[in-house]
Order: sequence, then C-alpha cells, then structure tokens
Amino acid sequence: MSIAEGGIPSPNIWHHPKVYEVENHAVDPGGVIEPAMRAIRDWAGSTVVDIGCGTGFHLPHFAATAARVIGVEPHAGLAEAARRRTAGLPNVEVRQGTAQRLPVPDASVDVMHARWAYFFGPGCEPGLAELDRVMRRGGTAFVIDNDGSRSTFGRWFSSAYPMIKAPEVERFWAKHGWQRTPLDMGWRFETRADLESVIRIEFAPADADRFIAEHSGVEVDYAINLWSRTY
Repeated sequence: MSIAEGGIPSPNIWHHPKVYEVENHAVDPGGVIEPAMRAIRDWAGSTVVDIGCGTGFHLPHFAATAARVIGVEPHAGLAEAARRRTAGLPNVEVRQGTAQRLPVPDASVDVMHARWAYFFGPGCEPGLAELDRVMRRGGTAFVIDNDGSRSTFGRWFSSAYPMIKAPEVERFWAKHGWQRTPLDMGWRFETRADLESVIRIEFAPADADRFIAEHSGVEVDYAINLWSRTY
C-alpha cells in the first residue's frame, strides 16, 4: 500500500483500522469536544481540512454544516476507506498527502482539525509552517492530543511514553502562539473485550497487560488538551 512521501507511520490505525474504529466510537461519550471547538470557532459555511483523517470518521460530521471538507491522509488504504465512507457527500474530498506538504492552495483553509495525528508538540514544526501557508486570515486551527498530566489515561500515557513530558509539550504550544483548553472526555466501550483490544493497539504489550489488569469495567476517565490558534 502506497504512503505519501514523508508520511509518518501511525502505530494504531495504520495496522489496526477496525479496532481504531471501535476506539473512535468510544471516545467522548458525553460530547464535550465539539462544543468546546465551536465556542472558539464554528465551521458552519467554512472550508475545513482534517489532517490525518484516517478512514474519515470525522468527515461526515464536519460536512453536515461546512461548505467544503477536505480530508488529508498519507496512507493510501485509509484514504480510500475515507473516500468510500464519504462517497455520498458532495462537499467532501479526500486527498493523499501529509501535514508537512498539504495538498491544498495557499490561504484556502478556514478551519483545520487534527486529532491524535502528527501534531504532538516538538518535532511538528514543518507541519506548523504548512499551516502558516494554508490558513486563511481569521481561520482557526485545532489540535487534539493527550494530556499526560492528569486522568487515568494520562497516567497510563505518561508511564508508557515517558519521553513525552506534559510541561514541555505545553511550553512548545504556548511558544508557537496556541491556546490550551483542557477537557475531560472519557472512553466508554460497549464491552470489556472492546476496551482491552483498544488498549492493546495504544500501548506496548507489557504496558497494555498492566493497565488491563489494574482497571475494571468498560469506562476510562481520559483528559485531553484542545489546542487552538487563530491566524
């Protein structure tokens, strides 16, 4: 399967798209992310780009009110799945590409959305430079990522990925002019087997075994950061 030049492999959705679909359905059962985004910038009537759109899970949601939605995905197989998902939506297009070389014209984007994709703090400067190029004046970019400083999932994340330090990530975004909105969203799965399967694609086997053993039920408290910048 072809990968766009410069594409950075994702350890979860690239190898386990069906399980990642289960995870997408479990995320934010209380619906806290959308109102927080809309309070900063609504996308009704706008041109929206979803970077790292994967199989296009979020594209129909944006398309319901946006004038135009462009999904950008480096993995050809996932991009094709996103095209199939949105085949009946005339205002949606999926293009193969990367955050570092976005396949969109200069000053053409009103709202950018990246959720657990590429923009993880230090190291994503090439992608930020592309946002400088493609965002319209007055447009807003959103990045959703894990908050490793709190919540059960945050504790797991910090334990499994000690090289990613929450204070350093926060300083990085602040330095680049982004605002932080901390949110508590959660995971809620239909079955215990679903929760365990998702934990196993998010963490190395030993860490996954430990987290599964210490946590009961089908829900996990999960804190995230909604980073935003208006251009």
